Amino acid sequence: MHQHDLFAACAKRPISRRSLVRASIAGLGMMGATALAGCSNGAGSTASGSSAGSADAGSGLRKVTFVLDWTPNTNHTGVYVASQKGYYKDAGLDVEIVQGPENGADSLVATGEAQFGVSFQDTMASYVSGDSVLPVTAVAAIIQHNTSGIISRKDKGITGPAKMMDHTYATWEMPIEQGVIQRCVEADGGDFSRVQMVPSTVTDEVTALQTDQVDAIWIYWAWAGVKCQLAGIDYNYFAFADIDPVFDFYTPVIIANNDLIDSDPDVVQAFVDATRKGYEDCISDPDGAAEVLLAAAPELDSELVHASQEYLADQYQADAPSWGEIDQSRWDAFFSWVSEQGFAPEIASGAGMTDSFIA
Repeated sequence: MHQHDLFAACAKRPISRRSLVRASIAGLGMMGATALAGCSNGAGSTASGSSAGSADAGSGLRKVTFVLDWTPNTNHTGVYVASQKGYYKDAGLDVEIVQGPENGADSLVATGEAQFGVSFQDTMASYVSGDSVLPVTAVAAIIQHNTSGIISRKDKGITGPAKMMDHTYATWEMPIEQGVIQRCVEADGGDFSRVQMVPSTVTDEVTALQTDQVDAIWIYWAWAGVKCQLAGIDYNYFAFADIDPVFDFYTPVIIANNDLIDSDPDVVQAFVDATRKGYEDCISDPDGAAEVLLAAAPELDSELVHASQEYLADQYQADAPSWGEIDQSRWDAFFSWVSEQGFAPEIASGAGMTDSFIA
């Protein structure tokens, strides 16, 4: 199976945030070698495995692959803008944007089947230390602050973490996830054991809340939160970063293959620079950026995409000096908490990230 067809087969699979996190906990290091085989239902791959991509003799452009973490959404718009406006071409790159397999982009980037992808710091916590280290590094933050938190219907009375007691919460059953919830509930004076954990993969937050499937859901505001607003749901919401600054971790980030970083840093720099231009355009012209994403993914809801882009225009860079910056102190603070809680072996300072490609 040709590499393009292989990625296309992967794109047909349903992907959820829960499955991405589950894959990381199960050990992405073991999955890397089999990720493509799993996507292709056992078919062979002709991909070379080179982490540096390949040069197109006809165009003179360096071919690289960028793997999404999920189906296309406004987290990814800057990449689509950079592609549509020719920023990658101007940087000497031919970038193919593909949807990844069910276990996320990390394993494909680690094995060199793709050069760049989307991941999350909490996902990376499972493979930046110990015996299952993957050769990938976060090179840019897509969104400067963690905009995730807990949403519930207002009539449930969940005005803060402690109010989750005696209510149902849709859990992914992941240690770090539940550790975050426990820390927030206890910091607010609550008893975590009284939170009713309901194993659930919520793919439609609006329906889940409206039909009482669960009382509380972990969401990413830029998409699910905006969707609930547009649906007219009367809601309560609290952000994890407002409860404890250690939870202002980076989610999502752009990752790159370590061999590529070491052997051809100019390619990484060119990709990051062009991508930054794309996200800067998203910040200055959210409506125009929304139209670019809708052209690339016409199945998306136009009202949701436009509203989400408007929200993210203030979040991509936020208070950072430039788009993409990763504050190592914040990065280290979250990983220190992860290690202290026993969710991962001790993680070295700066493990899994670099700021060397951000001007």
